[in-house]
Amino acid sequence: MDVILLERVAKLGQMGETVRVRDGFARNFLLPRGKALRATKSNKEHFETQRAQLETRNLERRQEAEKVAEQLGGKSFVIIRQAGDTGILYGSVSSRDLSEAVTADGFTTSRDQFVLNNAIKTLGLHKVPVALHPEVQVDIQVNVARSPEEAERQARGENVTEREEFDLDELGLEVGAALAEAGDRVEL
Repeated sequence: MDVILLERVAKLGQMGETVRVRDGFARNFLLPRGKALRATKSNKEHFETQRAQLETRNLERRQEAEKVAEQLGGKSFVIIRQAGDTGILYGSVSSRDLSEAVTADGFTTSRDQFVLNNAIKTLGLHKVPVALHPEVQVDIQVNVARSPEEAERQARGENVTEREEFDLDELGLEVGAALAEAGDRVEL
């Protein structure tokens, strides 16, 4: 299906371009969200009459997105989740969780603005891109931890999933001493 783009769409084209897309993509995504019109003669004429207004509206949205990007760029957000000793989460952190965390900090975002290829499933610091506008993208840092104290340690650069390594010789001596001490107590 041929459509006229009403705004820039990533990996597809710029505003005003007529592009061929799959029917399902047009019917289920582009047309309902107001990102495109079917490329008919009447729609082309309608687009040309509305082009100046669309470009002005796009410029205003872009400027607003750039202002938000200045404030949001580089910020860090802490998300507390349960995880095992190896650092694997019992659930995952999705774009909905990210949207709630960013909104709680005073920014207005929707979950479809977070560019996650896969949900976050491990503890640690994760860089997540946020598409505020088709032409404005900013990165935030998400600190996934088991507790606020652990989040602070991760922010300082500590690896919270490392296990303390023991020297087996020292461990053997400590265990032997503890057993000897326990044996002395039993005999008394």
